[in-house]
Amino acid sequence: MNAVLYIRVSTKEQAEQGYSLSAQARLLIEYAERKAFRVTRKFMVPESASGKQERKTFLEMLEFLRSNPETKLVLCEKVDRITRNFKDAVKLDDWLNEDEARQLHFVKQNLVIHKNSKSYDKFQWDIYLVLARQYSNNLSEEARKGLEEKAVQGWYPGNHKKGYKAIGSVGRKTWVIDSSPNSEAPFVRRAFELYDTGEHTIDTLRRKLFEEGWKTKAGTPISKTEMHNLLTDCFYCGEFDWKEKHFPQASHPPLISKELFYSVQERIRRKLTGKYRKHDKFLFKDLIKCGECGRSVVAQVQKGHHYYRCTHYGTNCSQRGYVREEELEKQVICLLDGLEVKNTRIVDWIRKALKESHAQEAQYHDVALAELNRQFTIIQKRLDALYDDKLDGKITDAMYEKKFQQCSQEQDNILGATRRHKEANISYFELGANIFELSQKAR
Repeated sequence: MNAVLYIRVSTKEQAEQGYSLSAQARLLIEYAERKAFRVTRKFMVPESASGKQERKTFLEMLEFLRSNPETKLVLCEKVDRITRNFKDAVKLDDWLNEDEARQLHFVKQNLVIHKNSKSYDKFQWDIYLVLARQYSNNLSEEARKGLEEKAVQGWYPGNHKKGYKAIGSVGRKTWVIDSSPNSEAPFVRRAFELYDTGEHTIDTLRRKLFEEGWKTKAGTPISKTEMHNLLTDCFYCGEFDWKEKHFPQASHPPLISKELFYSVQERIRRKLTGKYRKHDKFLFKDLIKCGECGRSVVAQVQKGHHYYRCTHYGTNCSQRGYVREEELEKQVICLLDGLEVKNTRIVDWIRKALKESHAQEAQYHDVALAELNRQFTIIQKRLDALYDDKLDGKITDAMYEKKFQQCSQEQDNILGATRRHKEANISYFELGANIFELSQKAR
């Protein structure tokens, strides 16, 4: 009888503990020889394969079996080598039930499953499948915990970033700036610097950098989407976002200063606001979500009137009706009425609380500014001493230049932080007061 081998290693640890591809292949081939089976194909999934690759190999095996009906046997080391989810188990069951001669052999567990297997054998198959699924779920849970802990420690757990390279194995990798001759780091830094001049759009920027030598592997300019994503990625200034959380103190070295990054964000925001303002025809555009399914509420024009409805995209939301803008406006105005505080004593208390809160905020900024000034003075003293060491010949010109650049970068970061603290100190009370006054006159 013809047979195929399915061989899989899911982790590096398994490969090191005797479950390697070659060890599994040897076990299955010896088993096939004892049973006088003819091996027609081997399907192998190495430990480096991604989930998609594993899935692709599994489906390739099923396709091979269906297109080669004379092959009726699948040999595997154990149940958890071939599947760890119920969906794939169902596919295997369907394949088995189409022909009484088809069989699954799990060599180490001494288990053979076919259409007419005894109930106890099928029960064993179900138990092994549940255990395999529990093991898989536990692996996923531990992997998530590991990635979350890595993020808390300040290391970005995600995929590759342009201009950086990873050091260490999967799960333990850290990020450093790529200083190799073919590094994209200089182009990334230049992209931020050029855009901050205000003389470029994202399209002209990518073409400019293409002329300077920044190309994709296909030899084309960086796409507009990729350039936009790069310019809005806080990873490059020493921060990162992971699983809808923001981590402001990353452990990897920044490629640009925070001041430069947030200056670029402001420019992008202003350009986008100006670009789309002329298309804002609808009063409640992008402001409302469906109360049932949480999807966006979109607007359209019918016979000169504005109507709103739930997109109910990808859901079974029952909200199928349309609401006219005038009707919607009445509902919103009723909600705004509820914001007004009619008790004058409470109004005075809120204003007083805002002032007291501002005093605490101002104190925080004053302490932060004093600390920043102290750090700036320390670095300036280091620069002065560094220059003296250079004049006295105690350090080389190269060493002086390297240290000078480091200290200058630290001073730039301190100046940027100082400016943000000063601006925040001024705007905090104004913002709070304005929001409160607006709420009282919202209708």
